[in-house]
Amino acid sequence: MLTADILRTFKSGSSVRASLKIDPASRVTVLFGPSGAGKTTILRCIAGLEPLNEGRIVYKERVWADVSQGIHLPPQQRPVGFLFQDYALFPHLSVRQNIAYGIHQLPEQERTRRVQEIAASIQVEALLDRRPSELSGGEQQRVALARSLVRRPEILLLDEPLSALDGPTRDRVRGELSRMLRTLQIPAVLVTHDWIDALGLGDRLVVMSRGSVLQTGAPAEVFARPEHAEVAAAVGMETVASGVVKERRDGSLTLQVGRAELIAVDPHPQDSGQSEYFVCIRGENITLETGRANQSSARNHLRGVVKEISPAGMLWKVIVDVGTDVVAFLTRQAIEDMGLTPGSEVYAVFKASAVHLIARS
Repeated sequence: MLTADILRTFKSGSSVRASLKIDPASRVTVLFGPSGAGKTTILRCIAGLEPLNEGRIVYKERVWADVSQGIHLPPQQRPVGFLFQDYALFPHLSVRQNIAYGIHQLPEQERTRRVQEIAASIQVEALLDRRPSELSGGEQQRVALARSLVRRPEILLLDEPLSALDGPTRDRVRGELSRMLRTLQIPAVLVTHDWIDALGLGDRLVVMSRGSVLQTGAPAEVFARPEHAEVAAAVGMETVASGVVKERRDGSLTLQVGRAELIAVDPHPQDSGQSEYFVCIRGENITLETGRANQSSARNHLRGVVKEISPAGMLWKVIVDVGTDVVAFLTRQAIEDMGLTPGSEVYAVFKASAVHLIARS
């Protein structure tokens, strides 16, 4: 078990404060949030690359850092492997030399044995005599991972390991990395701002924003039930707006959101005093129709006007003003079939259960 109570302040006046427990049973812990949230700072503090201003870090009852006692173990005395965002491979060294760099103090025979062993494990044996410039992005990542693992760390730290890759390569390498992390018998802490990476790689999620931890839990649970508006936005709930309860009846709510009224499942049926919520809806849960469907089971059919259409990966993002802005994702073919352009009149259709409500305190 690794416990970390961290406060790191900077000359700019910004600070990062977090309390974490990294349980080996949660194989991959993901620090998730937007750029500037403090994720990499926490990773660097755990690795010993950043000093604490307050707090302590303890691993298996061994103190790595404790400001009150003046303890700060240097990185080489902490059993961690660190995979940098840009992989940080030495361009003038071969793959073999890059992997062996972290164990230069060992006898040559032992270095050779370990490099061959980890190269076989990570499947980079055929690359050992190449230079980093001769490798693809996915190959560079595997080499950097091999270099991190050759020291036989007890914890693996990965800083945005997929951010340097293009889209198709990223999807393929994400699957490879997921398989490798589950094959390795060591816990990992991984930093990312991409929710697809977080869902695909993490066993436990720590959501951060502006230097603080907002929510922790299983990735699927955090993504389905965010506890803060910032978390909802961070995990891909494209529509986040303020709403006020107009009516409570039979386990459902009617809310005023801007000029729109919508229906949601009541999350606090026993608390009639809760009247203000953040209203959160995922884009994939909203469908657009050019006419009101007569047979739809969805309780929300909000008439509106298309404000904006823009590409969003494989789909297209459509912003509709229904009295408040809502976001839907459609295929290009669907947009063409409906003849949608800015100014088109449509209905935004979604179920009451698709609306996630967060109480505003």
